[in-house]
Amino acid sequence: MAQLIEGNAVIGQSGGPTAVINQSLVGVVEGLLAEGAGHFGNPVKRVLGMRHGVTGLTKGQLVDLSDKSQEELNAVAAAPSAALGSTRDKPDEAYCERIFHACEKNDIRYFFYIGGNDSSDTCRIVNELANESGYELRCFHVPKTVDNDLPVNDHTPGFPSAARFVATAFRADNLDNASIPGIKINVVMGRHAGFLTAAAALARDPEGDPDDGPHLICVPEVAFDLDRFVDKVAEVYDRLGRCQIAVSEGIQDRDGQSIGAMLIQGEADAHGNVQLSGSGALGDQLANVLKERLKPASGKTPRVRADTLGYLQRCWPDPSPVDADEARRAGKYAAKVALEGDLDGSVAILRTGKGYDGEPYRSELDRIHLHDVAAKTKHMDPAFMHGDFDVSKKFLDYCGPLIGELPKFGRL
Repeated sequence: MAQLIEGNAVIGQSGGPTAVINQSLVGVVEGLLAEGAGHFGNPVKRVLGMRHGVTGLTKGQLVDLSDKSQEELNAVAAAPSAALGSTRDKPDEAYCERIFHACEKNDIRYFFYIGGNDSSDTCRIVNELANESGYELRCFHVPKTVDNDLPVNDHTPGFPSAARFVATAFRADNLDNASIPGIKINVVMGRHAGFLTAAAALARDPEGDPDDGPHLICVPEVAFDLDRFVDKVAEVYDRLGRCQIAVSEGIQDRDGQSIGAMLIQGEADAHGNVQLSGSGALGDQLANVLKERLKPASGKTPRVRADTLGYLQRCWPDPSPVDADEARRAGKYAAKVALEGDLDGSVAILRTGKGYDGEPYRSELDRIHLHDVAAKTKHMDPAFMHGDFDVSKKFLDYCGPLIGELPKFGRL
């Protein structure tokens, strides 16, 4: 372990906010303050927060978190979205130079960045440039992403809460779809991985109606064939007189071409990602295809509607209890390894208790290398899929313990 160097700590939030990203922020602050940060004689002189991630750092927009009371911290931790503000910026070489000038100017020696794939890569770049420049800077990535697509992690903070929202929304929407029968498409976040869309399957109550939706689940890991999709919808509609569908925004064809990107002529973010979540084009286009192609025996065109769940998925203020706890622990763990002398790394959540088949759910945290997660994407295990339009019991067992108990609704 390296000797601790004197200087300030800085914490930033990056990428899409979540229902529990502030738990991680507060966890880092608590972990540092518990070891005396901000007090005379401690190597960590002050705990600072970046306004809007590295964007604010380079502009000198910093807030001192060293004197926050536990009451203030608890209130922030329970709030959804990013309390410090977030950013989508991806630093290039010139940008990184500005980051280091800001670190030197503010005597920053401990750098904590909370985010997903792109954020972990930013942390890696900052770390490597620090090493090349001979500037001693301890860089730690704290995981966050509703997409649940960081390697090594069993799951990532933000995902269980977003999955809870999706499952609850589909459970309620299923009753709406049954009340006024028709075809309902709900587009769910998930650019490259289908975990969040797959979570819609948890809307089905094992003790409820076996014909409850969602009846089709479409994820990026399974090639999307429009003809096969139409046939499957027709099969369900002919049998039940209705059909509820979960579609990932990142569905793609057999050649890996994004269906949404082909349909949406929208702007891209700093990472080159077409903005899929902010448009209803995918759902509307699929709805139009079904209206045109489905020919029920009655001859009447079916009622087809589409919704894009959008940003509500990631910041709905009803977090999973497991998620809130693990997000806070992840932040504290990052502070712990930094103060133990580690130079860099990312925090990973590892499952140590299944949470099903009579075994309680448990998890532990570990420090992994930044290059293990930076700019890498984890996809759903093929064993999580059941055919082209559903998920398996293995996925339900995996995801169920993470989201908490869902509301039950009475029926006549």
